[in-house]
Amino acid sequence: MFRPSFKAGAGTNSVKLSDFITETFTWWKGQTMGTRFHTWRYGEFVGEDEFGNRYYRTKGRKIDPTLGFERRWVIFNGYAEASAIPPGWHAWMHQRSDVPPSEETYVPREWQKPHRPNPTGTANAYHPPGSTLGFGHRPAVTGDYKAWTPE
Repeated sequence: MFRPSFKAGAGTNSVKLSDFITETFTWWKGQTMGTRFHTWRYGEFVGEDEFGNRYYRTKGRKIDPTLGFERRWVIFNGYAEASAIPPGWHAWMHQRSDVPPSEETYVPREWQKPHRPNPTGTANAYHPPGSTLGFGHRPAVTGDYKAWTPE
């Protein structure tokens, strides 16, 4: 069996053939081969959140000359959903904080809610009253169409 052995940051094991194919053709289920190589070559592991997402920055905290600040990126654990980044890591990713939550004792504020997956496109999606996808019948409203029937 073909088992390429790639390393990308701390704690990564060798990759199975199915993982190799997934990384080659899908970007929404974690990292691609290009991201794995870029992370191995230029990335420095910073930390991991409670969802298993792994965060990286450029080695040596180098400033990217085209951006004017250091590059930071995340490798999602599973499906890539941007709303799955906790608030502390979100602030670090968007250059609002210089210190990542892994290097400080970050305590979420009382108004910060825990993450809930985005249900859009699933059976749990919100359907407002009157939606054709909602349950029950649409309530009658003014201006409703009344079909003509011959007498």
